[in-house]
Amino acid sequence: MIERATVYLEKAQESVAGAQSELANARYNNAANRAYYACFQAAIHALNEAGIQPPRATDRWGHGFVQARFHGDLIGHRKRYPAELRVILEHTFRLRQTADYHRRDHVTEVQAARAARQAETFVAAVTRAGGRQR
Repeated sequence: MIERATVYLEKAQESVAGAQSELANARYNNAANRAYYACFQAAIHALNEAGIQPPRATDRWGHGFVQARFHGDLIGHRKRYPAELRVILEHTFRLRQTADYHRRDHVTEVQAARAARQAETFVAAVTRAGGRQR
């Protein structure tokens, strides 16, 4: 059984693998979706490790909340992660919106490949920093 403390990191790693698989199979919209969720899940893991929980009113990890707290608390205030991760989280989020919601636009192979690389970078950074956050 997966320990509760690592469940989001394991999901993030699975999502990275999913992004790479979708990219290899030329499903670029799906690759972008999985790349963003890899970053999102890794950010949740980092917030959990830092003792930050979702708002009690919803008790859910909303996209805006996760981005704001990861950027503001873990990058800006506590300096636990490099500033480049802010850009990655924002970029993959915007690309996922294109992939999932824009009827006329599709994610290109180049965009999907970049997002998959960015997701790998993001998840690796969170994984490396995990031991320093406790």
